[in-house]
Amino acid sequence: MPDLPSSVRALVADSSGPETRLGIRSLPVAELGEGDVLIAVSWSSVNYKDGLASRKDGKVARIDPIVPGIDLAGTIVDPGSSDLTVGQSVLVHGYDTGVAHHGGYSEYARVPADWVVPLPAGLSQRQAMTLGTAGFTAALSVIALEAHGLTPGAGPVLVTGATGGVGSVAVSILAARSYEVTAVTGKAEAADWLRSLGAADVADRSVVGDASRPLRRETWAGAVDCVGGETLAAVVASLRYGAAVAASGNTGGIGVSTTVFPFILRAVSLLGIDSVQCPIDRRRAVWARLATDLRPSMLDDLATDEVRLAGVPDALNRILGGGSRGRTVVRVD
Repeated sequence: MPDLPSSVRALVADSSGPETRLGIRSLPVAELGEGDVLIAVSWSSVNYKDGLASRKDGKVARIDPIVPGIDLAGTIVDPGSSDLTVGQSVLVHGYDTGVAHHGGYSEYARVPADWVVPLPAGLSQRQAMTLGTAGFTAALSVIALEAHGLTPGAGPVLVTGATGGVGSVAVSILAARSYEVTAVTGKAEAADWLRSLGAADVADRSVVGDASRPLRRETWAGAVDCVGGETLAAVVASLRYGAAVAASGNTGGIGVSTTVFPFILRAVSLLGIDSVQCPIDRRRAVWARLATDLRPSMLDDLATDEVRLAGVPDALNRILGGGSRGRTVVRVD
C-alpha cells in the first residue's frame, strides 16, 4: 500500500452541541471506519438524504460526528483481501454509507469489500456520480415497471418530482427507451430542461389530481413516484387497468391514504423500490445496465451543478429547501 497521510480532509457534521456544526476538518485515517478496502475518493454527489444526515433534526445519521455523502466514486488504494485491484475505478453507495459509516465527502473512504461496485466500462467516475443513488433508484424503478409488463407504446408514463435526482434520471432513462413521458413538477421554469431530457409533456402538480377520490379516470400506463404522500395516493387512483407505480420517495409525506378500489377493481400494483439494501450482485448488474441499455440519453445534462467540498453546505441547503434541480456532483480530489 502506498504511503498515506495520517489525516485527510473531510466535511464533517458534528451534532454533539446544541446545533450541528458542518465544516471541513482534518480526519485521522484511522477514524475512517470499518472495512477492508481503502478508496481515494474523486467524486461524490449531493442528495436529500445527505442534507438530512448533516442536520441534528434530520433523524438520519446514526453516528456522530459523521462524514455525510451516500455516494462516492474513486480509485482503489488498498484492496485488502478482496478481488479488487490497486488503481481500479469503483463506486460505492447505499448500505450504511454516509449514515452509520463515514461517506463520500472525504478524500479517502474505507468500506467493506461487499459494498464496492467496479466502475462499468463506458462510465467515468463523474458520470457515475451524476447518476449515484438517484440514478440507481431510477433504474430500479424502470426495471420493476418493465418486469410488471410495461412496454413502450403502452401509453403515457408519469414521473412525479421530475426535477429531483430520481425523477430527472427516470425521465431521461424512460425517454431513451421510447416511452411517452409526462414529467410533473412544481417548477414551471424547468419545463424546457425537462423536455430536453426527453419528456413528451411537462405538467404541474394539478395533473395528478385529487387524492381524496378513490378512483379517477384511467390515465397512466405506468408511473415513477418520487414524492409519496397524497401524490402517490392520487397516482394509484389514476393508473390504467393492470398498471403499476414504482414508489421510492417520501418528500410529500410518509402516509398514503387510499382505498382498496384501485387494487381490486383495476388490478393496479404498488411496487416498492429500495436502493439502500439492494444485494451487491444485483447492484453490480444494474450498474452494468446503467452503462449500456439503461444509460440516460442526456446523462451529462443531468449534472446541473458541480461543487467542491467547501461548496457542499450551500448545496445541501438548496436541496433541503427545494431549490435544486437535477444532480449536483461534488469534486472531492
